[in-house]
Amino acid sequence: MWVFGYGSLLWNPGFDPVDQVRADLTGYLRSFCMLSIHHRGTPENPGLVLALDEGVGHCSGMALRVQDAQAEQVLAELRERELISSAYIEKWIPLELKDGQTVEAVTYVVDRNHEQYCQKSLEEQAHIIAGATGGRGPNVDYLQNTAELLHRLDIPDPDLDWLSARVHEIRRAQ
Repeated sequence: MWVFGYGSLLWNPGFDPVDQVRADLTGYLRSFCMLSIHHRGTPENPGLVLALDEGVGHCSGMALRVQDAQAEQVLAELRERELISSAYIEKWIPLELKDGQTVEAVTYVVDRNHEQYCQKSLEEQAHIIAGATGGRGPNVDYLQNTAELLHRLDIPDPDLDWLSARVHEIRRAQ
């Protein structure tokens, strides 16, 4: 079983992958388009988390291979973590690995009809992220952990770079 990591699954998969390979997904975009009312915000002060938004675009991330004996358990844990509010839809999608091989991987795509789906400007995103905290900690930590790991993996994401810098400015000014 393969899992596509594009956000927090990159730095906190919740399991030990037996293999990790750079992967590309066409037709989806990594975006802070989901309000977080559990992990990185609250119902009163929602944060934002990354989601795959279906449409035009391209997302680079990592394909994480699960040990066969752990596949059922890992899938159950991923469902508990990712499907907490039904804002994500679980999909099995073909991923193109760096070596040209294609594998089927589970991933979580935002449900555009869910009340937590949103479209905010980068400036609005920065202010939300700078001020939200949820059950798994400050929203800014989620952003920084993801942006830093994408840099280490040499996966460019100009929006995350801009957001990281802007959130830092906002927090410094507070």
